Amino acid sequence: MSLNLSQFRDYVVVPALEQLGYYSLAAEQLVMGTLAQESNGTYIKQLGDGPAMGLFQMEPATHKDLWLNYLRYKPALSEKLLNMTSDSVDECFDANGWPDHNALVWNNRYAAAMCRVHYYRVKYELPKANDINALAAYWKDHYNTKDGAGTVQEFIENFPYELYGLEKEG
Repeated sequence: MSLNLSQFRDYVVVPALEQLGYYSLAAEQLVMGTLAQESNGTYIKQLGDGPAMGLFQMEPATHKDLWLNYLRYKPALSEKLLNMTSDSVDECFDANGWPDHNALVWNNRYAAAMCRVHYYRVKYELPKANDINALAAYWKDHYNTKDGAGTVQEFIENFPYELYGLEKEG
């Protein structure tokens, strides 16, 4: 059994990016490529002993850093993210009133939005849509980082080309 990536894109990722006001085809492709690379749309917890959470495999430290050093200074954006979460479960929020990193596991719209926010925080412009090589390099530089185990080539191989009517290179 596997995640239907077309439905996930249409009903989770695109609405999340639109709700943030940060939608573009390039952003959609980068988020979907990140999903394909990081978890293959399968794993909600990093395999082995790693700390990464959710289908986008964001680490709790990254999640916390986004709230502590970026989102706390962006009240309108923070409000949009908080609107994606549920305040009916108190233990899902930390002492600051920010969502706990476990929301990355049980709230896919929030996880997709946080993936996009992570990229939005980067000072460099997104690559053009359909330039999978450039999107892969951007993912490596700004999401996986130089010390991360993933490679640009893996991203290129794992990208969901069929969702965009693109031919896989090579």
